[in-house]
Amino acid sequence: MSSNPKLEDNLRAAILAEPDAVLDDKDLMQALVAANEEARGGNIIDLRGIAMQRLEARLDRLEDTHRSVIAAAYENLAGTNQVHRAILRLLEPVDFEEFLRVLGTEVAEILRVDRITLILETTMRQRDPGIDRLDGILAVAEPGFVSQYMNNNRDRPAREVVLREIFNPSELVHGDQVKFLHSEACMLLDLGQGRLPGMIVMGARDPRHFSPQLGTDLLAFFAGVFERSMRHWLS
Repeated sequence: MSSNPKLEDNLRAAILAEPDAVLDDKDLMQALVAANEEARGGNIIDLRGIAMQRLEARLDRLEDTHRSVIAAAYENLAGTNQVHRAILRLLEPVDFEEFLRVLGTEVAEILRVDRITLILETTMRQRDPGIDRLDGILAVAEPGFVSQYMNNNRDRPAREVVLREIFNPSELVHGDQVKFLHSEACMLLDLGQGRLPGMIVMGARDPRHFSPQLGTDLLAFFAGVFERSMRHWLS
């Protein structure tokens, strides 16, 4: 078989010396296949070439899926580390007021949310003056408020964690940031037998930060640790 006179000797020698490099180069192989099809003419159907194209398309999809799975795994790991750091910081305070301040400041920064509010239901009519010292981190509401808020006033069992955009902002819940927050995560708190329920609300300016499609396992874990800490303080 005679060599192509248009191919330079040094290039031909390089290809003959390392043919595997040509086979491993995806773009080069595609160019060779395209040149071969052009030489065959448009009236010849290359079934092998069609099969190879389909295999390449499937491989591209698998690679995209692989990258997406790896990205999701890293994101989940980062979220897990954030929640663990937040919980460890939450366990450090030695008095209840510092515990609440850490929740609304350092824990909010660790979790990268714009606001955290603790809502407690109470039957007391007189407002505790200590609440005003907490800069809106703690709010009190009438019995039944938590269930109504988490369910959007619908008559159904309350879920432990609710993620959603904010369409009807509540000043009681979001305080002076009520006009700036566009998504929220609501976590139901069981504070023990004989006590009214509570709720943690995390607010974010990004309307997609707490999308309903996101997982809730980490937030449920955070709420579980928090409610056990609250039972300790309330006892």
